Amino acid sequence: MKPKIFSKILLFSLAAISGISCKTKIPDTKPNIVWIMLEDWGYQLSCYGEKGIETPNIDKVSSEGVRFTNSFSTAPVCSPSRSAMITGFHQNYIGGNQHRTDNKEGFNKEVLPYDIKPITHLLEDNGYFTCFMAQRKTDLNFLLDRAVYQGKDWSEREADQPFFAQLTFAGTHRKWKRDSVRPISIEDVELPPYYPQTDLAKRDWANGLEAAQIVDREVGKVLNRLEEEGLADNTIVIIIGDNGRCMPRGKQFLYDGGIKVPIIIRWPGKIKAGEVRDDMVSTIDISKTILDAAGIEPPHPLHGLNLFDKSTKNRKYIFAARDKMDQTHDAMRAIRSKEYKLIHNLMPERAWCQYNRYKEDSYPVLALLNVMNLKGELSPEQSQFMASSKPEFELYDLHNDPDELNNLANNSDYEEIKAELLKELNIWREDIQDKGVSEEFRTGGWSEDYPTRSLEEWEERLELWNDWVFREPGSNIKRPF
Repeated sequence: MKPKIFSKILLFSLAAISGISCKTKIPDTKPNIVWIMLEDWGYQLSCYGEKGIETPNIDKVSSEGVRFTNSFSTAPVCSPSRSAMITGFHQNYIGGNQHRTDNKEGFNKEVLPYDIKPITHLLEDNGYFTCFMAQRKTDLNFLLDRAVYQGKDWSEREADQPFFAQLTFAGTHRKWKRDSVRPISIEDVELPPYYPQTDLAKRDWANGLEAAQIVDREVGKVLNRLEEEGLADNTIVIIIGDNGRCMPRGKQFLYDGGIKVPIIIRWPGKIKAGEVRDDMVSTIDISKTILDAAGIEPPHPLHGLNLFDKSTKNRKYIFAARDKMDQTHDAMRAIRSKEYKLIHNLMPERAWCQYNRYKEDSYPVLALLNVMNLKGELSPEQSQFMASSKPEFELYDLHNDPDELNNLANNSDYEEIKAELLKELNIWREDIQDKGVSEEFRTGGWSEDYPTRSLEEWEERLELWNDWVFREPGSNIKRPF
């Protein structure tokens, strides 16, 4: 059995063939590819207009290449998202949708179906040297018969051999290191309205921005090395996030904070410098883009499209899915256009903030939200995320409500829009063979009791977070959890 071809994707791809620019033709010398992954990071970069931060090296790649402003991951957490990116198929289709699939509760890693191969194997089989250069995990939810990568640095390749190098920078993942070179004042940051506008919340946000500045300098070292080794002119540089920011209402959720990620690409002489595109694009498009640039035809048509030939120009929707997060059981599906987003909560009986060890031990603002909620101190917009259950459907008008706070799913004026989005979402779910939620899954996982702690327990944790959040750059204060 071969993977299904999405009918709309096939039509877009065929329509795009006649429009491929001569600039996208494969050169005689195959390009090198450097894929830089920012862990748990969204549009909080200066080239995307984030206040307070300076990321000149990433900005340089943007000014010399193309930056996408409607770019999204297929999942709001690393392992499902990366599993989709490295294969070119949605994570549910390949059985890689359950985060931390490692023999817990019967979620066992399995081999890829339909003889699907990761793009690293396709590149290797076609003469590329592949390497994983960073110290971080690959985090894939499937088994392989050989290593994902061949080496740890492109210097290990044969003379003149084209290479594919992936680097994952962990600095934007919690823990966040403060930046002693350019500290950021809380007066210079702007928080989304669904967070309490307190000094602790602002300091935590600013600490994340400082961590991104440190990562930006690491990106600069990679770019400098390409220049020094004379490789820059024939190297595609891709900067991308694996999922959204590690904050409440971000990572692990299908709001834009959880799935909106940067995609920035530079290919000197082959793509227009300084271009900004608002096409609806997905991280799953990276696989197709890389293989096409390398002149490699995959054995099965991929779910993604080629970002270079602009076959995404007429795409109307992107899709995303969330399933198990560690041992927190929940399931959500989303469809998004430029104008609207529909989220289908498949387990509405569970709280958004049901117990998850990672979040409770990593997010100071989650403790703040819980304390303020239990005291009745949150605004209506802030408190809705702390409810004990979810609506089955959430519909947002993104032009008028970019923060996704006003759910229009039960508004009669939006009935037709909701119906159309739900129809398209269900078609997509059928195409990717989405298994949905079993009764065993619905009742499993960590405790669904909510609130997860008493007010006194949350206050104690918030107090423990205080010194860590307000630590000075270079401080040796240890994280409390």
